[in-house]
This record gives sequence, structure tokens and C-alpha cells, in this order.
Amino acid sequence: MPRLRIHVDGWTHRALVLTDTPDPDCPTCQGEGGHAYDYGDHNGEYAGTEWEPCGCWNENRRWTLLPLPRRPGWLRRRNTGRDPWGPGGYSNEPPF
Repeated sequence: MPRLRIHVDGWTHRALVLTDTPDPDCPTCQGEGGHAYDYGDHNGEYAGTEWEPCGCWNENRRWTLLPLPRRPGWLRRRNTGRDPWGPGGYSNEPPF
């Protein structure tokens, strides 16, 4: 029996998505959904981590329930990239 949860997904378009979750009582993965293991290159150095999913869940089982609307342009943040509290911004301390 699938254990479903709702979450917000934002990869392509923001939407509410219903997904399957790992079995918390699974004796193989102890509810983590799989196993992570490190592997090395031909010199024995660390080359990365591989993820092997458990059979207690299907990470590709997902259904989009409701696409979320985009914010209107006037509500979007206008980030200038400048920190207002950083140097050259507002400060009530006297300059050095």
C-alpha cells in the first residue's frame, strides 16, 4: 500500500504533487528509501556517492494535483544584488 504525501514541486513549474514515500518499517532500508555508498576511482581516491533505491517505494510514482499560479510582476521581488546593510548601504554609525 503506498504511503502518500503532498509537497510543492518547483522543477519546471510550481505545483502541488502527490508522491509515494518509503516504508518506515522496511527492514532493508529502515525507512530511508535506499542505500548510499561511496565509490573510488582507479587510484582508490573518493570519486562520488551512488544511491541505490530500495524496493519498498517507487521514487517515480508522482501525480500533479494542482499547478500553482505565478506571482504577478508587481509582486515579484526586485533584487538589485546589493546588500542594503553592507558597506555603502544604510548605517546609523558614523563613518571612520
